[in-house]
Amino acid sequence: MISQQIVEYLKLTHGLYNTLVMLLFIHQGWLGLKIRQGKGANIPKDFTVIKRHRDRGPALVLMGLMGYMAGNILVYVDKGQIIQFPAHFIIGSSVSFLLIATFFISRRIKGPGSLWRNIHYLTGLSIVCLYLLQVFLGLNILL
Repeated sequence: MISQQIVEYLKLTHGLYNTLVMLLFIHQGWLGLKIRQGKGANIPKDFTVIKRHRDRGPALVLMGLMGYMAGNILVYVDKGQIIQFPAHFIIGSSVSFLLIATFFISRRIKGPGSLWRNIHYLTGLSIVCLYLLQVFLGLNILL
């Protein structure tokens, strides 16, 4: 069995990790907005920004899913059940679902007028908003 002191450190580590992931997603969203704004205006494409956004997206999805799984395992080890904090669990599950959905949606984007581009934008925006709420709920659990 894991000592309670180690569990407390793991909780803090989980919170710090997911806060970092949230900040990375905010940056990822900022890159996406920069790409999106360039499409509407007659501004030349910044391929370095596009490449960064495309390259980092799948890694961030994995990081987000790893944080979700780590949180579930941590709560199970600490409390003996997964749904100890229902709101935090539901929002985390929603973020995870949207991460997976966004990954697959991004693969369907073809061309500047693609409907999938708008869906990708909305799911990405939802992820960032839910992450902000998730971190707030997580801080309330920790403190």
